[in-house]
Amino acid sequence: MKKMIVKGKQTLSGEVTVGGAKNSTVALIPAAILADTVVRFDSVPDILDVHNLMIILKSMNVSSHFGHGELMIDPTEIKKAPLPGKAIRSLRASYYFMGALLGRFGEAIVDFPGGDNIGPRPIDQHIKGFEALGAKIVEEKDKVYIKTGPEGLKGARIFFDLVSVGATVNVLLAAVKAKGTTIIENAAKEPEIVDLATFLNNMGARIRGAGTDVIRIEGVDELRATNTHTIIPDRIEAGTYLAFAAANGNGVLVKNVITEHLDPFIAKLQEMGVRLEIHEDSIYVPGGDLLVPVTVKTAPFPGFATDLQQPLTPLLLKAQGSSRIIDTLYPERVKHIPEMRKMGAKISSKDGIITVKRSKDLLGTTVEASEIRAGVSLLGLALMAEGTTVITKADNILRGYDRIVDKLKGLSVKVEIITDNRE
Repeated sequence: MKKMIVKGKQTLSGEVTVGGAKNSTVALIPAAILADTVVRFDSVPDILDVHNLMIILKSMNVSSHFGHGELMIDPTEIKKAPLPGKAIRSLRASYYFMGALLGRFGEAIVDFPGGDNIGPRPIDQHIKGFEALGAKIVEEKDKVYIKTGPEGLKGARIFFDLVSVGATVNVLLAAVKAKGTTIIENAAKEPEIVDLATFLNNMGARIRGAGTDVIRIEGVDELRATNTHTIIPDRIEAGTYLAFAAANGNGVLVKNVITEHLDPFIAKLQEMGVRLEIHEDSIYVPGGDLLVPVTVKTAPFPGFATDLQQPLTPLLLKAQGSSRIIDTLYPERVKHIPEMRKMGAKISSKDGIITVKRSKDLLGTTVEASEIRAGVSLLGLALMAEGTTVITKADNILRGYDRIVDKLKGLSVKVEIITDNRE
């Protein structure tokens, strides 16, 4: 495991360019195995999840090459094979291979996915969708066996009981080559789903309605890539740097931003009193603002993203009063709280409400990054604190943030990554 060493009282200044969206990338890579040609992506974030997905591809005889933000995937010699359990268990998005393999081969055997422990994230809606398309599912021990009959997948009308990004993506991947028409109702509307549909449509898929709550898919026989797909900017990475800049910055320009994807987050910053200069594809944060407390309530897109409630927390600690966070999606997303309290943060959670109070005397210490967003929130706090903070399990931060050490260096902030071989 890796450790991140952060010296406190470092002020961010300069500019940072946001990379491709992690939550798009981890769906697009499994989607690539549906293609009958080589696939190319650019603006690919250099994160551990990408490298783990490449390990999974290799196990299926799918070659891939990644460098300088460009990823090539060749699925033309793909073979059915058991997927490597360690890589599957390391990230939750590996479950998108369920839908992709089902669409490609009509069957899939996948370990139960791992990823961040932020509370229950069942796959019942995924299974409901697969069964509606004609698949049979058997769960045994730590594996999910999915198989279609001799007639293959057939289009169906599917209504999700709750809005689920994962289920929407998985059913989309399975349905794109199914016979007939599939209609997904109560679908997730996230920009990453629009990005996935755009990629598939450019290869010949027939998907309409992505970005709305009803998606229609006409099945096709083949998918052929003819151009490079550019992944959309990561709105969570952008929001993280904006929050850090507002809390602890002196002139920060965040570039490569689709501002519409951040509307609820931007509105909340402005409600707090943060000055923002919003341009066509960038946002400038002067910093040094007097902040007022707010209430944050997470919701599916276009609401306030659950992935941004933790990165926002260091900023809330500077507000003149008491703020509240209500995470309606993952109320158990609170693993950062005891770690922040070790550093002197006045933060607590009770009955599904996180309370964040102004905290002045923050001190560096040793804390643990239990998952991606909790880890990066500790990094934000460490930059504000006195002394040095050691963040253990920093691999979790590296899983989700593209070249974060280099990008912080461009913002006049130095952090160090070391490998602890004793763990």
